Amino acid sequence: MADVALEEVAKVYPNGVAAVRGLTLHAADGELLVLVGPSGCGKTTTLRLIAGLEEPTAGTIHIGGQVVNGLPPRRRDVAMVFQRAALYPHLRVRDNLAFGLRMRQGGALRRWLAGGGAVDVGQRVADAARMLGLGPLLDRYPHQLSGGEQQRVALGRAVVRRPAVFLLDEPLSGLDAGLRAELRRELHLLHCRLSATMIHVTHDPVEALTLADRLAVLKGGALQQVGRPEEVHDRPATRFVAEFVGWPPMNFLDGPLADGLAFGDGETSLRLPADVAKAWGPFAGRPLSLGVRPDDVALGREETLPGELALAMQVVLTETAGGTSLVRLRKGRWELTARADRGCRPTEGEEVPVRLPAGRTHLFDRDTGLALWHGPALPPG
Repeated sequence: MADVALEEVAKVYPNGVAAVRGLTLHAADGELLVLVGPSGCGKTTTLRLIAGLEEPTAGTIHIGGQVVNGLPPRRRDVAMVFQRAALYPHLRVRDNLAFGLRMRQGGALRRWLAGGGAVDVGQRVADAARMLGLGPLLDRYPHQLSGGEQQRVALGRAVVRRPAVFLLDEPLSGLDAGLRAELRRELHLLHCRLSATMIHVTHDPVEALTLADRLAVLKGGALQQVGRPEEVHDRPATRFVAEFVGWPPMNFLDGPLADGLAFGDGETSLRLPADVAKAWGPFAGRPLSLGVRPDDVALGREETLPGELALAMQVVLTETAGGTSLVRLRKGRWELTARADRGCRPTEGEEVPVRLPAGRTHLFDRDTGLALWHGPALPPG
């Protein structure tokens, strides 16, 4: 396997669109790095730049310590799995799995048709089939497979090659929720078995948090944050990251810090405990956003515990979400979503007490979006 390093990589198309902007990023040998962000953020373009399907406008790309700028895709020792499986419809599964390796080792279609290639092709196909549960499917054609089975074959085709780097371009996005969850588990297990370097692209933050050793959040072609999933989730570097990573999205309350003792103004304000007021004091006079995740919003408790911010809000909507309820609340211009136990289903229009633990809140500069303060501290490592 090999590591992948991008140094100040940019891609600007002839029409002036900057798809990637000065991206510096490193995927360690054996790491599963996930690139996540909304459509159009540059994540697929980044993958294509690594694969050699696009040439960077600026910057340097290294694979295994070698500069690969200008090298054709076939010389980069990478395997790319696309959003659609793109299997050869006239070939059975076993031949779809073997095709790429036979072409690389045989060097010509004539040699492949003659049954040539390295003697280990059959063994590699068998190993990949066993690893991905494709044994019973080897003699089927692609049209006889489900969507999930087709994507497993596409993964298997990459596994058979044993490349230095796997590049996965949203291979799960076209599947329904059940198949997506199943194949996500298989992909995680595959990475563990192979100890392979993988760079996986997705627009789904739940998929990113579940799969990644580290995840990199992109917006507008620029890197917003890179780190372990729990670090990015618990200590987001920007308001965009806080809102995009995690579901339901983080709540934001906008307002000033008044006299260092209260956040907000008029009817929408929170009195601050002394220790919180001291910690937030340096940010007085700046336009602020207070962020808190729905899981950290407590409802229906009259007692205010030390370190909590308290207010009363009106219930706007309650929705059942599996074993929990999502409660939408409003007070003046502030709105919050709280995740509550399924048994907690307040009536719409009812006013309920709301408690926000200051140690689980975040402060962002409202103009720049940059994080100013985080309540929680992550454990080392």
